[in-house]
Amino acid sequence: LQQILRRKEVEKRLGLSRSSIYVMMAEGRFPKSVKLGHRAVGWRSDDLQRWLDEKRESEREWLPYPP
Repeated sequence: LQQILRRKEVEKRLGLSRSSIYVMMAEGRFPKSVKLGHRAVGWRSDDLQRWLDEKRESEREWLPYPP
């Protein structure tokens, strides 16, 4: 069963602010949220993990030497 993480947990785990998350979402640089209710959203843990993996991979491409 896939886990859904609420915004506060996403902020805590990723070290991102609320505004950064929503700006990156609007720019297509962060996974879209899932509506959970009238005023509640969350993110699929698999989507966040995939995003992190892609970020790490793209950072490695810019390193002047292999990690």
